[in-house]
Amino acid sequence: MPRTIAISPSTEENRLTDQMRRALHGYLPIDQYGMIGNLHTAALVGMDGSIDFMCWPEFDSPSVFCRMLDKDKGGHFVITPENSGLTCKQQYMPFSNVLSTKFLSEKGVGTVIDFMHRPRPRSRSHRHMLPWLVRTVEVIRGELTFDLECFPAFDYARAKHSLEIQDAGEVEMQQPAKHASEAEESIFQSVFAHWDLTQESAQSFVGAQTAVFTPEKLEHNDGLGFTSNPADHEAQTAVHQMDLRFVVGCTGSGSCPLVRLESTPHKSGLGNGVTSRFTLIEGQRVTFILRTTPDVFIDQIRKDGGGEKEVGEYISKYDTKLSMKYVEDLLEDTLLYWLSWIRSCSYKGRWLENVERSALILKLLTYEPTGAVVAAVTFSLPEAIGDSGRNWDYRFTWVRDSAFTMYAFMRLGLNKEAKSYMNFVSKISQEKNSDGGLQIMYTLRGGREMPELILPHLEGYRSCAPVRIGNGAADHIQLDIYGELMDAVYLYNKYSNPLAYDEWVYIRALVDYVCANYDQPDMGIWEVRGRRQNFTYSKIQCWVAIDRGLRLVEKRDFPCPNLDKWRKVRDHIYEEVMEKAWNSELEFFAQSYENKDTLDAAILAMPLVFFCDGTDPRFVKTMRQIMLPPHRGGLTANNLVFRYNAVETDDGLSGEEGTFSLCTFWLAEALSRASKANVTMLYKAQVIMDEMIMYGNHVGLFSEEVDKSGKHLGNFPQAFTHIALISAAFNIDRALKDTRG
Repeated sequence: MPRTIAISPSTEENRLTDQMRRALHGYLPIDQYGMIGNLHTAALVGMDGSIDFMCWPEFDSPSVFCRMLDKDKGGHFVITPENSGLTCKQQYMPFSNVLSTKFLSEKGVGTVIDFMHRPRPRSRSHRHMLPWLVRTVEVIRGELTFDLECFPAFDYARAKHSLEIQDAGEVEMQQPAKHASEAEESIFQSVFAHWDLTQESAQSFVGAQTAVFTPEKLEHNDGLGFTSNPADHEAQTAVHQMDLRFVVGCTGSGSCPLVRLESTPHKSGLGNGVTSRFTLIEGQRVTFILRTTPDVFIDQIRKDGGGEKEVGEYISKYDTKLSMKYVEDLLEDTLLYWLSWIRSCSYKGRWLENVERSALILKLLTYEPTGAVVAAVTFSLPEAIGDSGRNWDYRFTWVRDSAFTMYAFMRLGLNKEAKSYMNFVSKISQEKNSDGGLQIMYTLRGGREMPELILPHLEGYRSCAPVRIGNGAADHIQLDIYGELMDAVYLYNKYSNPLAYDEWVYIRALVDYVCANYDQPDMGIWEVRGRRQNFTYSKIQCWVAIDRGLRLVEKRDFPCPNLDKWRKVRDHIYEEVMEKAWNSELEFFAQSYENKDTLDAAILAMPLVFFCDGTDPRFVKTMRQIMLPPHRGGLTANNLVFRYNAVETDDGLSGEEGTFSLCTFWLAEALSRASKANVTMLYKAQVIMDEMIMYGNHVGLFSEEVDKSGKHLGNFPQAFTHIALISAAFNIDRALKDTRG
């Protein structure tokens, strides 16, 4: 009987499939993007050379490009070859967040290098960041014709804008200049652009153009149902003006290309964009620089103590004449910044490349001025394709996510970032709610207001409405955040810097709050939109909060007037969980005291926070139940873990969702902790870890969820997932070393 051999589709077929997806519904798969950023904001760059998402100038500013959420109105910035017979590759340059997208064809090979500037480490002349998005196009073999489209859509595609094309003229030069500086002065009287001059070969030069986009502030009803700007919550900064400039350079002999920008009406009628078509031959480069007004960063220089001289120097650098040499300096600054930073990473284990990439992504998600960590750079990417409504804004800092991030940084020896976030924690701890507790999330500057609003004029990713900005969960009661925060504070005191007395006073008050409120029902770690319950995970984290407080008292001899009460409440919570959360018939820890027949993958964190040992029989039975497939009452499919059964659980929302990547990494780590009693569990932990890493995209980025077909769902890239990867890698490595003796 002949065998049937399954042949995987070729690279070309995969590429065509992605092209057809874009043509079919106008959207790239979520996992077809890389991310660049500057610790103030970030952008997602598709494998086809399109920037389809960017909020500017800060993470929680209104979007300028968000074609991921509306293929027609969202706005985009595309640089891609016109040749249809292309193969696309994308990777990060080594040890950096500089992204390279390569296009290969029979006619030629070209690259687009994308980055946002970071200042050179320890340099007096490059101390401040330039708020520039830099895109350099180069042909390294043959000849390619590129199409450029830049269609910004300001204020979540609600504000119209005007467009002005400023032309610096056209100049031809057949002989090299003796002195580059003299040529610059004689040829270009404009600050818009100038070009490199080499002494070895003749060069041809063309004039520069700048496209200046000036948005109009939305002050009245614009026909989309808004009578005011709903994005005007705390500290959102409007982009008053944005310009696109370019520099042309030749690295060899021959003529440089003539690049001309043209004004083209935007398809949605919300504004104007620019288009260009240009041909490059081997050795030719064009750099496009998208800039915003520097006001925000000038204000930051002043806040950091900079005087008018320093501000003047910054403005001079911002308005300097552009050249390929200047662009190369910016790239070198940025590469050295990231290389210098990642060198401090102490992890040397089996998954080194994956851990370092996750660390670099977590650093990109850090808001430099305050040390806060954004949960993800995107908003309203769906957790399920359809009408489930599970679309949320993640451009804020969750106490939970940030505490886990601080833990991840400390595990990797990156204590500077942990200290920055601890300063942020100290600030919010001094400004508690009226009842003495904390909000579950804050803006990146520590603000509390983030009203949840729907943008009905955007269709959503693949028509998955609604598109939301803001987050209504900000006023949720989620008691687990205190355990996660206190665990991070305890580790900070142990591995980074000893707590000061004033910090202890604020932290001590939070433990007192937990002791007074642990018995209240809450909305849980998954922020359900249904009824409040006594979630088991929340009770466990309340135990953690008090336990870490007691450990700090023991280690540091801090004063604690309520020490006896802390011990009594901690022990009471433990007994209560063992009694009320344990389902003796089904033999697993339940999601909540009220839903004792419902599993929840958050229980996997039990041994991770030392509530119980990984070999505890009750925990092992719960873990084994979670590892069963859903049709047998479990939560695991193809070694991927659902957080709970969304169909059978009333979470206040409709529809299904994908497997939760965080929970899959938690399962791998829990197995490694249980392997002390059964070494085969350590092998299973490695298998799950390796398989889960395989679901990362082509540059190692993870979204929140993975669907049944292996595609990414939810906001992207998500800090929580990368944190869990780092923690699992660290602890599985440690278990492997213990096993080998």
